[in-house]
Amino acid sequence: MDFEDLVTALSPPPNRIGKSDGEHEHHLYEGAVMVAYAMHLLRTQDTRHVRVHPDGEHGKQFDFAAWLLRRDFVKISRVGTTSYGGTYRNPAGQEITVNPKSGLGDVVAEVGSKVISAECKGGIINTRHSGQVSRLYKGLCETVGMLMATPSQGRQVAVVPFTEGTLRLAERLAPRCALAGIEIALVGSRGEVTDVRPVSAAD
Repeated sequence: MDFEDLVTALSPPPNRIGKSDGEHEHHLYEGAVMVAYAMHLLRTQDTRHVRVHPDGEHGKQFDFAAWLLRRDFVKISRVGTTSYGGTYRNPAGQEITVNPKSGLGDVVAEVGSKVISAECKGGIINTRHSGQVSRLYKGLCETVGMLMATPSQGRQVAVVPFTEGTLRLAERLAPRCALAGIEIALVGSRGEVTDVRPVSAAD
């Protein structure tokens, strides 16, 4: 994966000036994490259809329709009342349905008789601001907690932005998450996905 348009660069507010690597804060919004992981599933799993379920705030932050169109996904039907809700298909016949509805899992794909369900969070990936770093950590813990509270129909994956901090936390969480049947995946700034597994399982 090499997507150059997942990150939104914004000037920091006064209280965060000088707290990021570079002049701008690099926001990897939750919507961007969702589409990056959806594309990852289409590329790596035996499925041709992935469903994404953003909420209204995600749609304000991230332009789903424009991003998918740049990947040659053309809207073929509408879902719901938002401008971006609908099913998008690329020339290879792969489909992504964007359905702004909560409670269905952020990214869902059926692979054979199993379901892959992912909960996603976004964040600022180049920040050193303690509050924003903490939000990244809390995002990972929250996605894991939401999956633990949801009955599993197959694979469950917690998906958050890749930073040095989230990687360290994911490596600490991975063994216990594995016992609960929960996987952890980290999305990089260009859409690359890193699966974090317990050390014993990776050896």
